[in-house]
Amino acid sequence: MTEFTPIASLVGGTLIGLSAALLLLLEGRIAGISGIAGRLLPPWRDGLFAQRLAFITGLVAAPFLVAAVTGTPVMQTVSTNLPLMTVAGLLVGFGSVWGGGCTSGHGVCGLARLSPRSLVATLVFMGTGFLTVLVMRHVIGG
Repeated sequence: MTEFTPIASLVGGTLIGLSAALLLLLEGRIAGISGIAGRLLPPWRDGLFAQRLAFITGLVAAPFLVAAVTGTPVMQTVSTNLPLMTVAGLLVGFGSVWGGGCTSGHGVCGLARLSPRSLVATLVFMGTGFLTVLVMRHVIGG
């Protein structure tokens, strides 16, 4: 069972929305994590490597910061099935390239801008996620 955490979820969602809005307002850029992370790899064209690295470092450091501030470790459950995780990672990577963005780019930024393309992309990846959970929990796991 997943624990219901409305306060933490509200704070986290607010911070994600605020960071996406600030990046768009101040830099004119969409906070799509796959695009930001992908542009950390060469070739570097626009001189924004340090900003991208800081953004991704913040994503990685955030749980450690929360644990340090609250004194409570952040719990994350990840499968130990390496072949499954490899296939899942490749599918997510393929999907974000094929869909022209990831959940943060389409789901947070694109929907906020009322982008029809982002609405379709979000419906596809959310539907795929729901179907995957259904199959994994009730067909394969079950």
